[in-house]
Formats: sequence, C-alpha cells, structure tokens
Amino acid sequence: MAEKLKDLFFTRTTLTKLAEAIAQVEAGFDRTKYLSLVFDDAWEAKELKARMRHAAICLGQTLPKSYAQALKTLQEVAPQSRGFDGLIFPEFVEVYGLEDWEHSLPALEFFTRFGSSEFAIRPFLHQDPEHVMTYMLRWAESDDPHVRRFASEGCRPRLPWAMALPKFKADPTPILPVLEKLKDDESEYVRKSVANNLNDISKDHPELMIGLCERWHGHSPRTDWIIKHACRGLLKGRHERALKLFGFGDSGQVEVAKLQLGQERIAIGEDLTFSFELQVGGTDECKLRLEYTIDFVKANGKTSKKVFQLAEKTYGTGVQLLRKKHATADLTTRKHYPGTHRLAIVVNGQESAVASFELCN
Repeated sequence: MAEKLKDLFFTRTTLTKLAEAIAQVEAGFDRTKYLSLVFDDAWEAKELKARMRHAAICLGQTLPKSYAQALKTLQEVAPQSRGFDGLIFPEFVEVYGLEDWEHSLPALEFFTRFGSSEFAIRPFLHQDPEHVMTYMLRWAESDDPHVRRFASEGCRPRLPWAMALPKFKADPTPILPVLEKLKDDESEYVRKSVANNLNDISKDHPELMIGLCERWHGHSPRTDWIIKHACRGLLKGRHERALKLFGFGDSGQVEVAKLQLGQERIAIGEDLTFSFELQVGGTDECKLRLEYTIDFVKANGKTSKKVFQLAEKTYGTGVQLLRKKHATADLTTRKHYPGTHRLAIVVNGQESAVASFELCN
C-alpha cells in the first residue's frame, strides 16, 4: 500500500534536521523543546496540512520573539529544506506575519524559491489585493522562474487546496497584467501556471478569458501552448469560440456511423469496448476534435457527464474505423454505480452518435 502523504513530509527526521539547522544559526533556540512541542499526543491524528500548521506554530513558540529576527533565522536555514517540506517557511509567515507586511511580503518572495509561497500569499491578497498585486507585477519580472511562477500561481482564483479569493473570482481583471508579463515565459514551469490561472478564470468568466486568448493567439509558439492548455475546460465544455479558435469548425461533412458496443451489459471493473466509423466527406482535409462522453450514474440515481478525448488531428476524406477501450474500475476520483449509462461520440463539439450500456455489480 502506498504511503500517505502525511507520512512522507514533516517527518521526525526532517523536522529534527530543521531544528538542528536552526540551532546552528540561532544560539538561543531550544531544539529539544521545539521537537517536544511538535510531536505531542495529537500529532499522529493530524493530517498533512494540520501537521504543517502545527509545526509552524511551534516555531513561533521557540524562535526569537522578534518576528523580523525569526524571519532572518529561517531565511538562513530555508535552502536546506526544499520541496514540500519547505512549505513550513511560508506557513510561518502566514501564521505570524499578517500584521507586518514590510517584512512578510519580501520573505514570501524569498521562501518561494525553496517551498512555494502560493498558499501563504492568499490571506494577504484577501486583505488588500491591490497592494499585493503591485508585488506580483514586480515578481513577474524576476530572474528566478520560481518567483515568476509564484506571481501567477499565488493569485489563481481557484487554486486547489487553498483558500478562495472571492474578489478575483468576481473580477479577475487585476490578474491580467501579471499574466500579460508571463505569456511568453521561457520556463514551461511558469507557462503551466499561467495556463492554469486562465483555466480558473474561464470557469467564472469564459468570454473574458477566450477574448484574451484570441488576442494572444499567434504571438509565439510558447504563448499558443499556454492558450491551448488554458482552454481545455472550454473545449471539453464545447465552447463555440474556443473550438473555432483552434480550427474545430463546422463538422457538417463528417458523420459517425455504426457505433457498436462490445457488450451492452458489463460488470463494474470490466472494460467497456466500443467502435465506430468516421466518415469524412467532401474533397478537403478536416481538422477534428473527437471525444466521447459518458453519463455516469451516481449514488443518488442521477447522472453526471464526463468528457474523454479520443483524438485531435486532421483527417482526410474517406472512412476510418476507430476503436476504444474504457475501464470501469473504481478510481479515487470516481466510484461507479450500477444502472443505465449513456455513451455519446462528439465531433467538434457536436454529439454525433449515441448508445447505452448497463453497468451492474
């Protein structure tokens, strides 16, 4: 069985290493006291984020009372704790620094190089987004890709596992100048963040987002990659402007015929197989985005549609036979329930053929 995340990070080994590193640069730091505070009777029951918060609070109880001095100490040891374990430093700022922006915001810029500050910046954004976005604009021009990514990732309206930013969900326009600065970034790490930020925006303001993508389209191959990745939600949602932006226009010359299921009744955990003929008429090649959807039965008997991509390429005229196998094994993100499920083949956003199958225990 795979280890739980909470057992991989902020372990006794890594926190002991952190305590020893702090003791080397801060003479008054009591590492024994720190570790005893961390590993209290409630430690084992805490989940990952709760462990990180608890470990950061214990730092505040054992580091110098001066917040500025505590930050100076943590900045000296931060390079020794990278990745997820490095998130403890921005967490410390979030817990203790909301009343001292002069020290806190530069500290978050520094700490994001070792463990991303994308979560810790959000309470500051919630309090005063206009002020924080002046920093984000400056960070977007940093020589360090970790800082540039932070400028985008930190202000995502719907960042997973983070506190919401309702002001940016309602009006994302303050984010756009930051994304403009990063739309042709040399780092794929940064470009992915820009695309994810735009995808977040598309969920609340699809027309605003697609309008920006239309303006950016053709700027450079790197920008075009961002746009395509950003529009994934709109493409799955059959958004007409998004489909046209990428050349998936009228599919009137295309027909889907002879949709056949391998079985019309299958047990949960078995594979569903299906095939169909793709008939492309006319004399010209046709750029097609092929998908299939399944209306999954939920525990309450209602259904929920999921979209799966089959292919995205240019097809010549004629007939092609396509086959697909779809697994019905339970996943962490999807549990299957018995009932009648609906399968549809979608061509450039248009449903073209439908069949049903029975999923049973």
